[in-house]
Amino acid sequence: MKIFSSQQIKDWDTYSIREQNITSEALMERAALSCCHWLINNHFTQQPILVFCGKGNNGGDGLALARILIQSNVRVTVYILELGRAGTGDFQLNLQRLQQANGNIHFIQSEHFFPVIEKDQLVIDALFGTGLNKPLDGIALQLVEHLNNAHARVISIDMPSGLFCDKSTLGYAAIHAMHTLSFQAVKLAFLMPENDLFVGEFHILNIGLSRQYEDEETAVHEMIDTAIIRSIIKPRNKFSHKGSFGHAALISGSYGMMGAAVLAAKACMQAGTGKLTCHIPSCGYEIMQSSLPEAMCKVSGDKFITHVGNADEYDAIGIGPGIGQQKESIILVNEILISGNKQLVLDADALNTMAADKKLLEKIPPGIVITPHLKEFERMFGVATNDFERLELAITIASRLNIYIVLKGHYTAIITPLGKVYFNNTGNAGMAKAGMGDVLTGLITGLMSQQYPLPEAAMLGVHLHGLAGDIAFIKYSQQSMQASDLINCIGDAWKTFSM
Repeated sequence: MKIFSSQQIKDWDTYSIREQNITSEALMERAALSCCHWLINNHFTQQPILVFCGKGNNGGDGLALARILIQSNVRVTVYILELGRAGTGDFQLNLQRLQQANGNIHFIQSEHFFPVIEKDQLVIDALFGTGLNKPLDGIALQLVEHLNNAHARVISIDMPSGLFCDKSTLGYAAIHAMHTLSFQAVKLAFLMPENDLFVGEFHILNIGLSRQYEDEETAVHEMIDTAIIRSIIKPRNKFSHKGSFGHAALISGSYGMMGAAVLAAKACMQAGTGKLTCHIPSCGYEIMQSSLPEAMCKVSGDKFITHVGNADEYDAIGIGPGIGQQKESIILVNEILISGNKQLVLDADALNTMAADKKLLEKIPPGIVITPHLKEFERMFGVATNDFERLELAITIASRLNIYIVLKGHYTAIITPLGKVYFNNTGNAGMAKAGMGDVLTGLITGLMSQQYPLPEAAMLGVHLHGLAGDIAFIKYSQQSMQASDLINCIGDAWKTFSM
């Protein structure tokens, strides 16, 4: 699913109106009907509803929704924010229709007109939508603060009022929505951690916009969906053998952190690699051999890995989980970076080592993948003032170094050297546990060893990782699920794509 900018969304509406030979008012009616159906299907129409409207097209959506709800015998009161200017044409048309339907309408001209909101009432926010391009002020700001202070259940239409579609609103006021009902496509703002308080749960409602526009229009950002993943997965030939699926290597573990090595190794095998060699210190030999008899082991060093040797024998190498950040790690990471093997996954302590010794950043070969979480990214490349700025910085870094960046989070972003960003939509808060990143490293390494190219290997690995987490959530709960539980669910995640 493509993620369009606010201007592209506006253009998409215009294109659809022209292509389908409909009016803008008819498109607004579709949007209102889709919202009404969602409210009914989710049992939000049993209590009194207060609809707050601006005088733009978002307000027009709110007026149309209010009329349809009234016609469905729902108790609705409408409040229109007066800002000293006339409403849009579609707003005025829907206001006239609402008046004809005997709607209960009030106009807010100052804070003295703010209604008291009771706990059993539902607030519909249709003040400002995707087109908002400046922070709220004046009476609009006061109204939004009044609604937030009421602590009522709020459902926003299109966008939580005050939130920008594709740039940061950090430090500014916006509606605190419980649910956001948006149309046709995900908005970039919904995927940013800084906006979680405002967006709540978002739901994308189909209002029949032009498929041709969506297919032909390019987008920097895209949401990974099931169709994309199905197109990536390679079928297995019945005459294949273990050599057909590559030889992966994992350089992981140290004294006290062999668990990270075991988790990565088990996930790598679950990814489907043909063979796996684990480079580990001698203190972890018995742990690895007993935990995963399918893996081969090469040992160097006592408590820390000191040497790898010939890296050319491997189809992909993952390095970092649990290797530590001592001087041996600097030597080890340097060895891998200059080895000539460009099928590399760098994670965890490999990234922390590079952050501590920035000279190593200059040796990163092109075409590899790094998998930092937000703090690891900041340690390597600097602190951003907001989530949008961090994403732009990641795009710049990926282009400058010619690498792929898997920026981990609730909506993990896979950033390509060409500036394309793919967001993942699987996973849950139960995965905020130690070891989850080690599992992802193993998955991506295992997929790369099977000749899955980048960014497809990263996309498939991240999606499977989150999907296994969602399955583990159902089996074990968010509170109790562990990284080992997630590994045990990877097979079930694969099976969802063979049904």
